[in-house]
Amino acid sequence: MQEINLPGFSPLFKNSGQRKYIFDSFRKKFVTLTPEEWVRQHWAHYLLNNIGVPKGLIGIEVSLHANNMRKRADIVVFDKSQNPALIIECKAPGVQLTEQTCLQAANYNTVFKAKYLIVSNGLQHFLFAIDFENNVSMRLSELPHFENWQ
Repeated sequence: MQEINLPGFSPLFKNSGQRKYIFDSFRKKFVTLTPEEWVRQHWAHYLLNNIGVPKGLIGIEVSLHANNMRKRADIVVFDKSQNPALIIECKAPGVQLTEQTCLQAANYNTVFKAKYLIVSNGLQHFLFAIDFENNVSMRLSELPHFENWQ
């Protein structure tokens, strides 16, 4: 897989026929290794190992209903009260991040109302802090450590 702009981790792989799989320790199963999954796994492990998010608070491919359609958010991190605190929309490294991509994630967040929102293709990351009370978002240069989320 392509190198991306996130710290590495030690994944477990297996092959079956022409397909390659990666073990998702959050979902506790092997999943097809796609470029998007590669980015998703890097983000999940980054949250765990670098941001201090407890493993049990990281949800992978969390279902939601948006615009009368069933969708899945790539990663949802819950706070200590089990409320959504962060949404991450992952794209493959070859997918350009556009305004449309950010709007997709923002649309998901109208359901979750998470304080933080990230859109990433593994090479480029857009991080935002969302203030729903004042209806504004602020671009962040980095995600704060989990202990500092309020």
